Amino acid sequence: MEPRHARTTCNVAPAAFSALSLLIRPWRIVAACFTVLITCVVSWGQSGIGGLSNLPTAEQVINRNQDPYAGSIPQGKATPEVLDLTIDEALDRGLKYNLGLYLAARASEQASASHLQALSDLLPVLNGSFSEENQKINLKQFGFTFPGFPSSVGPFGLSDLRATGSWTVLDFHSINTIQAASQNVKAAQFTYRDARDTVVLAVGANYLLTIAQESRVTATQAELQTAQALYQLAEDQEKAGLAPQIDTLRARVQLQAQQEAVIQAQNDLEKQRIALARVIGLPVQQKFRLVNRVPYHPLPEMELQTAYQRALRTRPDYQAALAALRSAELSRGAAWKQRLPSIGLAGEYGVLGYTLNGLAPNWTAAATLKIPVFEGGKIEADVQQAEAILKQRQAQVDNLRGRIEQDVQDALLDLKAAAQQVEVAQLGLELAHQALDQSQDRFGAGVTNNVEVIQAQQQLAAANEQYIASLYAHNIAKVLLARATGNAEQVVKQYLAQPGSIEPPNSGVPPSNSGSPSPAPGEALLGSTKVSGNVSSSLAQHNTDTTPQSH
Repeated sequence: MEPRHARTTCNVAPAAFSALSLLIRPWRIVAACFTVLITCVVSWGQSGIGGLSNLPTAEQVINRNQDPYAGSIPQGKATPEVLDLTIDEALDRGLKYNLGLYLAARASEQASASHLQALSDLLPVLNGSFSEENQKINLKQFGFTFPGFPSSVGPFGLSDLRATGSWTVLDFHSINTIQAASQNVKAAQFTYRDARDTVVLAVGANYLLTIAQESRVTATQAELQTAQALYQLAEDQEKAGLAPQIDTLRARVQLQAQQEAVIQAQNDLEKQRIALARVIGLPVQQKFRLVNRVPYHPLPEMELQTAYQRALRTRPDYQAALAALRSAELSRGAAWKQRLPSIGLAGEYGVLGYTLNGLAPNWTAAATLKIPVFEGGKIEADVQQAEAILKQRQAQVDNLRGRIEQDVQDALLDLKAAAQQVEVAQLGLELAHQALDQSQDRFGAGVTNNVEVIQAQQQLAAANEQYIASLYAHNIAKVLLARATGNAEQVVKQYLAQPGSIEPPNSGVPPSNSGSPSPAPGEALLGSTKVSGNVSSSLAQHNTDTTPQSH
C-alpha cells in the first residue's frame, strides 16, 4: 500500500485596504475586524502518513495587504540571556513599539495640527514692523522744475515704527470649517484607539501561534521517538527471522517521514518566533521563552443582540466613522456658507518721523463687510464636492453597522464551533492512544504485521494535530470576539492570562536556539492537557520477547 499524505489548510479571506490611508483619512475608516476561518480540518487515510496542517499565519490573522502592524521599532540589542515573556509583557511591548500604532499616533497629531490651522482663520493676526530709511528724492520725476529751485531734496532720514492687525470677526464658512476639523480630530483619536485594539490582536495572534508551533514541535519529536522504536523492533524481529523485510522497510519509511515532519515543525517555530519578536519590538536574534500556556477555558454564552449593541457603543472604528460623517456634514455647511457675508476689522498704529526724537503718531482703523457676488462657480463646485463626500461617508457608516453585526455573529459562531472541536479532539486523542496501544500489543505478539501499528501511529499524529489546531482555534476565537465587540485591549489579557496558565520560571534547562522551552520527550503541554505520542517504552518491552504468541 503506497503511503499518501492528506492535508487541508486554513485560509483567511483577504480584506484589502491600506492601513496607513485608513489612519490618515478618517472618512475612510473601515472596521478592523477580520473574518478568520479558524476551523482546521485534517483528514488522513488509514494508510496515509500523518502530516502537519497549516495553521493560519500571523499575517493572515491580521489580514492586511500592507501591514505596519506586523512590524515594529526594535529596541536595544539582543542579549545572551533568555527572556521570560508573559502575554502581558508581550502586549505592553506591542503597545509601545509596534509600527502601526506609532503611525496612528502621528496621524492623530496631523489631525490636531489641521484643526489648529483652521482655527487660525478666526483668530486675530498681529504684526509689528520697524524701518529706518535714508532718502534723496528727485523732484524731476514728479514734474517739478522751477528756476532757482534744487532738482532734488535730501538726503534725509525717515524712521517708522508701527503695528498692524486684522481680525475676521464673523465668517460662517470659517466657523463650520473649524467644527469639521474638530470632528476630524475626534475621528483620528478613535482611529488611534482602534489601532491599539489591532495591536492587541496582532500580538495575541502571534503569541498563540508560537505556543501552537511549540506544541507541534514537541508532538512531532514524540512521534519521531515512536517511529524510531518501531523501526528498531522491526529490525530486531527481521534479524531473528520472525518478520519479513517489508516490515522493516515500512518502519524505515515511517521514520523518515517523521524526521521530515520534525524538521518542518522546527523551522516553522523559528520563523513564528521571529514574527512575534518583530510585532513587539524585540531584536530578531533575542532569545525568549513564552511563559503563558493559554489552556482551554470555555466562555459563558453571550446573547447576540446584547453583544451587537455593545459593539456599536464601544467599537472605536465605528465611533471614528460617525465622527467622520459629522465632519462631512459640517464641511457641506461650510461650502454653501461661502455665499454669506463676512465681517472683519483691520487697523494699524505707528510713529513716523525724520529722527527718533521727533516721531509722531499715526493710525488707521477700518471695518470691512465682504459680500460674495460672483466667484466663477467655485462655491457651487465646493458644495457638490462636499455633497458627494457626505453621501460616501453615510454609505460607509451604514455598511460598517451591518458588518459589525456580521463580525459579532461570526465570532460567536466560531467560538461555539471551536469549543465543540476541542471536546471532539480530546476524545479523538484518547481513542487514538487506545488504538496505538492495542496495535502494539498485537504486533509484539506476532498476530499482525507492523502496518497496523504504523496506521495507528499516523492516527495518533493526526489526533495530536487536531487537538493543537482546535485549541488554537478556540483561543483565537476569543481574541476575535473581544475585537468584534470593541473592547479588545481590556478583555484579551483576561482571556489569555487565566489563572493556572503560567509556567514556572526557567529552571536552568538549556533552551533551544530560539530560547524555547524544552519539554519532556513525548509531551506537548497545551494548558492542562498533554498531547503525547511517546510509546517507546512499551515498544522496547517487546524487544526482550520476540516469541510469537496467539490470541
